[in-house]
Amino acid sequence: MSEIRLFYHKDGAVRLSRSFEFLKKTPTDQFLWIDLNDVDEEIETQLEDYLKIYIQEEEEMIEIETSSRYIETRDTLVINTNFLLSTFDRNPVSFIMKNNILISVRSEELASFSETVKKIFSNPQNYPTGYHVFLGLFETRIEFDADMIENITQEITNLSNNIQDADEDILLQIKNLQEKTMMLRENVIDKQRAISNMLKSSLIPHDLRSKLTILIKDINSLIEHVRFSFDRLDYLQDTFLGFVNIQQNKIIKIFTVVSVIFMPPTLIASIYGMNFSFMPEVRWEWGYPLSILLMIASSIAILIFFKKKKYL
Repeated sequence: MSEIRLFYHKDGAVRLSRSFEFLKKTPTDQFLWIDLNDVDEEIETQLEDYLKIYIQEEEEMIEIETSSRYIETRDTLVINTNFLLSTFDRNPVSFIMKNNILISVRSEELASFSETVKKIFSNPQNYPTGYHVFLGLFETRIEFDADMIENITQEITNLSNNIQDADEDILLQIKNLQEKTMMLRENVIDKQRAISNMLKSSLIPHDLRSKLTILIKDINSLIEHVRFSFDRLDYLQDTFLGFVNIQQNKIIKIFTVVSVIFMPPTLIASIYGMNFSFMPEVRWEWGYPLSILLMIASSIAILIFFKKKKYL
């Protein structure tokens, strides 16, 4: 849904407007956060001209180079990052901070944004500037990432309990969880890089530096948790392949036992199936029953031998 949201201070509270004309009529120092969700290029162009900023195209927002992910000038910060959806699709988000105003540019409805809006209206005194809103968005996003990691951990635990059922579906589930875990790791590391660069910036208010440090520690703990989840998936994959090998060995063992059991009867049948004229038992009345008896006895003898050796 395309919309523009303007958050501004008035009478000690945070208000919301969805009119671009309101922005032009109100002093810019009252504004806290301008949120652009899938808006038209015309609105972006007007906002660029009015605030003297540059809103990047989506192709620029998804660049992976550090110089494209974090840009700092004399009075402006630009941070590009990815916010994961519940489907694990990446949604690029661009943050521009200038004159204590946060401008966010995105193309999807994000739960972390909605949750942050609730926090702003509940405690407006905690969000005096756009920098505080940005930090609140990142804190909420990290909480959502932590929930996603916890859900993956639960899926890994459930998968571990069913790993004995070695089939193709189990291997596909492991592969999908590995991909999700890697995406989460990339997403969290992206946030870590942004916060680390902000700690070095002189534009960041002094009272936010301690919160940024705490957020870095939270991110590091998530990275460790993601690494542990990935190690568990590697272990599950090795365990799965071990069960597959065991099942294959059992099947090969069965075929081997059956082959060995039928080798003596086959040998006896081959001997008495030869058509030489001077075979001693060729005209013997009890030759046929005896050969059958020998075949059965030899098979039973091999079975007994395998039982004693515990091959079966």
